[in-house]
Amino acid sequence: MNQGVPVPDREQHEITDAQWHDAEVIWDYHQMRHEPRPCSAAICLGSHDLGAATFAAKQYHAGLFPVLVFSGGNSPTTAALYPRGEAVHFREHALDLGVPDDAILLEPNAGNTGQNIAFSREVLRGAGVEVDSVMLIAMPYMERRAYATCRKVWPEVEAVCASDPLDFADYVKGIGDEKLVIDTMVGDLQRVIEYPKLGFAIEQEVPDDVHAAYERLLRAGFDTRLLKS
Repeated sequence: MNQGVPVPDREQHEITDAQWHDAEVIWDYHQMRHEPRPCSAAICLGSHDLGAATFAAKQYHAGLFPVLVFSGGNSPTTAALYPRGEAVHFREHALDLGVPDDAILLEPNAGNTGQNIAFSREVLRGAGVEVDSVMLIAMPYMERRAYATCRKVWPEVEAVCASDPLDFADYVKGIGDEKLVIDTMVGDLQRVIEYPKLGFAIEQEVPDDVHAAYERLLRAGFDTRLLKS
């Protein structure tokens, strides 16, 4: 379950039913719906959502991988929340949940998704872990971007995406800030669209209904997490 406080009713944030529906369309698109299966290792991508670390611990206890890398330094949205870095705090949370220390590797420097993958690959190599498949554990709406990035940065491994299987309303309630969640999902979709042109990720098809929902939410002002031009 995500960390946070219950979110107020949507009306208090002036988010319309149509905007909520558009957000759900984008939420569904971002998830890859991969079937969980055993992998050589897992990478848990740092973020503001400690729920990703909770889910990573659950997957470890389910026996889906023998070693787990927590990756991430800080960003403007996490510096105050995790002052010692995302990976450090995520690791400590996993230890509290019973993941043994010798099953955890730490990658505390990544500042973006490409670095999450590339730096974690080097940490795994340095530890002598042979990897032919990797489970990418992230926030639910970050699955597609993580997958597209891994296929570009580390194409020789099979990438399996995984996240806490929550519906959109439950996820928003757990985070406690629906505007932040929608803004971030819109920003992630922009990256899915734009990053292949920059060489950061593989191309992903964006269905017409998803693109239309994205454009409507942009026009409505859900734009605080867009790439800086």
